[in-house]
Amino acid sequence: MKHIDESRLEEDLTYRFNYLVEFMGFGQEDIDVIHQSAPILAPLVPGLVDAVYDKLFTYDCTKRHFLPRQHGYMGDVPTDLESLSLDHEMIQFRKSHLKGYLTRLVTSEYDEKLVTYLDLVGKIHTPKAGSKDLDIPLVQMNALMGFVADAFVATILGLGLDADLQAKALRAFNKLLWIQNDLITRHYQATPALA
Repeated sequence: MKHIDESRLEEDLTYRFNYLVEFMGFGQEDIDVIHQSAPILAPLVPGLVDAVYDKLFTYDCTKRHFLPRQHGYMGDVPTDLESLSLDHEMIQFRKSHLKGYLTRLVTSEYDEKLVTYLDLVGKIHTPKAGSKDLDIPLVQMNALMGFVADAFVATILGLGLDADLQAKALRAFNKLLWIQNDLITRHYQATPALA
């Protein structure tokens, strides 16, 4: 039986990532499949980003989080939900960030730099990083990740891949998104007491 230092899981990002990767069996074959999918998925990213924002704008509880100034955005800020449209300059700014995120998922080396970035994706949706006014409830983050995961599944199923490659791609992206989800939720909880 392998010993895992549970307190280190909460304090050491690399240790946590390596544990998740090992536990889930996210290996080089998964990374290779993800990288190989980049040229196929790249043309579909704008449609996926639009679908995500269409969904986020369907509910007031998710749309309201786009009213505060986003970190790095210097333009005009909308004053209320009614004046915030999908073509607003700030939403275009946010869409470009989501496009960049999705591109990094499928093209980056899975090294410490990417792990730090994936962790920041979770942290930046809380007051711990980015805008102090941005505090997305965990239920909204979970709903978004579920929507994104389903969109990846639907996209992969629609590519017409042979059964073996399709299965490998589905499994690889599933593991990757579960790792990302952990690196989001860790910023929403206090460090657990260890028995």
